[in-house]
Amino acid sequence: MTGQIKFISGGMLTSIQDLGRYGYQKYGMPVSGAMDTYSLQLANYLVGNKRDEACFEITYLGPEIEFHSDTTIAISGAIMQSTINGKPVPMSASIPVSNGEILVMGAVKKGMRAYLSIAGGIMVPEVMESKSTYLRAKVGGFQGRKIETGDLIEIGKCSPIPIKEIPSPLLFIYPGIQTIRVIKGTEFDRFETDAWNTFLNSEYTVSNQNDRMGYRLSGTAIKHKNGADIISSGIVNGSIQVPGHGEPIIMMADHQTVGGYTKIANVVSVDLPIMGQMKAGDKIKFKEITLVEAQDLIKKQEENLVKLFNL
Repeated sequence: MTGQIKFISGGMLTSIQDLGRYGYQKYGMPVSGAMDTYSLQLANYLVGNKRDEACFEITYLGPEIEFHSDTTIAISGAIMQSTINGKPVPMSASIPVSNGEILVMGAVKKGMRAYLSIAGGIMVPEVMESKSTYLRAKVGGFQGRKIETGDLIEIGKCSPIPIKEIPSPLLFIYPGIQTIRVIKGTEFDRFETDAWNTFLNSEYTVSNQNDRMGYRLSGTAIKHKNGADIISSGIVNGSIQVPGHGEPIIMMADHQTVGGYTKIANVVSVDLPIMGQMKAGDKIKFKEITLVEAQDLIKKQEENLVKLFNL
């Protein structure tokens, strides 16, 4: 038997996301999924879900939710103040909720996106093997759109769950400036000789032109040898394109499948969740690492998650 929750308010931008819609980019369908896949998995661990179960991705300002059945929830990711029936609840810990109680999630204090998991999962149909919402095409999630005031959503059956917390060494810290690790991009040789040094030694700011599709950065322009345009080629999460104006654009979860601008670098996989927590005004410095180092970093993160889930 499933339960139900009601959104008294939907928040600024709340959508249903899982780890993404893989295998369909060749048809032009973006992967989508959580901007911070790491925090989504931590939230699922806390309520006994599979690590790829869908959660509510909450951007900047949270929703208000009335529970119509007993369950267990968890909130991970961006730091925000949340209450149940007026009493503060912890981040990154299991939280029992009773029928009739109301969860109010405030504005984020650090980071940009929080993840609300519910024991038993969110009962929406999969589209192309994923529950993720791709807002631009109105695909997946709840009716292909963001969560709105008055929405009633089915949740899974909840078995008794032991209270858990995430060990502090596994949690992110969200300073206003981040060092983001990168490897060289596929069109690296299309830039001027000093472009790489410019890219690594400059400080960039996340501009107001940022969303789930990509982040435009403000800062020192990067110069091309013979223009920015190339024959359109595949794009992956974290690709850093440089259009003709010279300011980098980092491709994020809802990025298009192909693009026609030169790519100077790619954010390494382990740092993509950190990028997903950045907001307008945050500062970025880039650091080059090798492909082998990038692989070792994601391998270590995966080992920690496997250990956590006892897989």
